[in-house]
Amino acid sequence: MLVDPRFTQLAEGLTSFSTELKQDERVLIDAFDVPDAMVIALIRAARARGAHPYVNIHRARVTRELTLGAAEEQYAPHAEIELARMQKMDAYIALRGSENIFEASDVPSDKVQLVSKLMKPVLDHRVGKTKWVVLRWPSPSMAQQAGMSTEAFEDFYFRVCTLDYSLLTPGMKALSDLMAKTDRVHIKGAGTDLKFSIKGIGAEACGGLRNIPDGEVYSCPVRESVEGHIQYNAPTVYLGSSFDQIRLAFKKGKIVEATANNTKRLNEILDSDPGARYIGEFAIGFNPHILEPMRDILFDEKIAGSFHFTPGQAYEGVGNGNKSQVHWDMVCIQRPEYGGGEIWFDGKLIRKDGLFVPKALQKLNPDNLLKKR
Repeated sequence: MLVDPRFTQLAEGLTSFSTELKQDERVLIDAFDVPDAMVIALIRAARARGAHPYVNIHRARVTRELTLGAAEEQYAPHAEIELARMQKMDAYIALRGSENIFEASDVPSDKVQLVSKLMKPVLDHRVGKTKWVVLRWPSPSMAQQAGMSTEAFEDFYFRVCTLDYSLLTPGMKALSDLMAKTDRVHIKGAGTDLKFSIKGIGAEACGGLRNIPDGEVYSCPVRESVEGHIQYNAPTVYLGSSFDQIRLAFKKGKIVEATANNTKRLNEILDSDPGARYIGEFAIGFNPHILEPMRDILFDEKIAGSFHFTPGQAYEGVGNGNKSQVHWDMVCIQRPEYGGGEIWFDGKLIRKDGLFVPKALQKLNPDNLLKKR
């Protein structure tokens, strides 16, 4: 079968740089509405490294139908089977495409929450015990979300996803080292005045190993330290529902007020379990190619000049112990055209209007990264 050379290049990056597949390792390829040619490119790339590929093929309309009638009697055995398979895997590669990002928008929230709860052990094992990478797949609907033609979006997609992420390494290390030493964080901006501590939490640099596209450093607030309010300015889609202008208010770490264009659904999700009203991640994004939101979190959370502040589950290793079936990356962009804003660490200005101020971090500013290409 003839395969687009861009597919081959992407598959080689995912199996070598992102998951570093080795001889006789097992890798599960999860393909959600992805062309067979891309799956074949991944199979060939995995085999070329001596690994053993396994494949799941998913279709969004089929998944929707299954979820509409979800029952514990059905999904509990399914989750056991999927966990047993995941426990046999050394690596996991997921490509998620869909012609309609709102395919699950009419699935009742209690059904979605049931499936999420039962499948959570599979997710936890995959995240904690395998080498994994997740990415979207370009589609006309994604191009429409981005306000681009299909051809222009595909060119953008492959340019972003095949970025030489080694260019980010020096600046990411400087930022993660600084965050690991930081206690107090203060974020200011339009509708935002937020204070919290990240003391003792640590920080993790993300440069193409877990998400594609990539370009962030993440930490996590001390669970009860968050005070103030935040106004997110990037639209978001979560569990099939769309949200704009989410505003959260915090007291002793807990979300005590939450509003948006869809306030009722927002609060239903935040009431999924007690941990959903606490923050599980704080991250700073800086991918130089990604500038505008497109309601796709794998792209939007990496927007240059953005940060995300995430209700729900915290990551192991760099986390505060918060547990939840929710992990909702909500994004705020601080470049001037989005209202600007500042991030302060222990009383020192770190980023202003989307640009890093300290010399060691200026390597992550878009102009400097693009000069290195």
